[in-house]
Amino acid sequence: MNTPAYPVGTPGQPWNACDVAAWRARQVKTRTYADDVLRAIEPLRERFDVSEYGRLMYAEGEYPLLAIRSRGWNDQLPVLLVTGGVHGYETSGVEGALQFVREHGDDYAGHANLLVVPCVSPWAYERILRWNPEAIDPNRNFVVDSPAAESAALVELLAPLVDAVLVHIDLHETTDSDESEFRPALAARDGVDYEPGEIPDGFYLVDDSGNPQPAFQNAIIEAVAKVTHIAPADAQGEIIGSPVVAPGVIEYDVKKLGLCAGITNARYVTTTEVYPDSPRATPQQCNDAQVAAVSAAFDYALAHQA
Repeated sequence: MNTPAYPVGTPGQPWNACDVAAWRARQVKTRTYADDVLRAIEPLRERFDVSEYGRLMYAEGEYPLLAIRSRGWNDQLPVLLVTGGVHGYETSGVEGALQFVREHGDDYAGHANLLVVPCVSPWAYERILRWNPEAIDPNRNFVVDSPAAESAALVELLAPLVDAVLVHIDLHETTDSDESEFRPALAARDGVDYEPGEIPDGFYLVDDSGNPQPAFQNAIIEAVAKVTHIAPADAQGEIIGSPVVAPGVIEYDVKKLGLCAGITNARYVTTTEVYPDSPRATPQQCNDAQVAAVSAAFDYALAHQA
């Protein structure tokens, strides 16, 4: 199969620095991190501790990276971790994380420490992109000495907590633009042929194949099914090329792949995937699905932490 003509690079050849610069020059800022995220966090300072855990310095400006923590943090309690906006274009991950803090952030006081990082990749958020300015996917680079500044900052933030985190839920989306833009761009960047895939219609989860927790995943699926529909398997019994191991659940080796969900040694980990382009789901439904997933994940983990 021939790679379709992508507007950057030479077909069959990986991008060089000039190609990355050409790709970056095509990207347009269409929304504002300061307005959408930083401003939304400000009222939360009355109830939570908000701290800057890093600052991205790009040609387009500076981006403070903020973490929201329980007030009265207790090192004797387990940590409940939410991350969103690892891919900037996955809007409900950011909005869902913030909505969860507003609506349920106080629910676990005295039982656990809450840590929420609502927007890991603010530059990409503003441009509705998957990659950072260097055309690097943060969600393959949550490793020591990461080439992605966004990933390196989060790894450093969580380093003291790797064994304290009980559950980590990472909020994502699968969108039609994965096939129309991001996977063709990935093939062009790497100098390989683009192989078309199938976008699943509905919500699904990615479990950790190195530490599968099927009952935990099922509890989340059951909760989200009350809010939005669950993605079915395709004709091959797969979702995005991976075998479906339970309704709405596939598995990745999250640590080996350098995924966000693999940063800590949490017993319970999952990655949500909302489908915002479905005619059967509204933007608010997508946010509500993320919130339902987080609540179900935390409730199950706390009930089964022994």
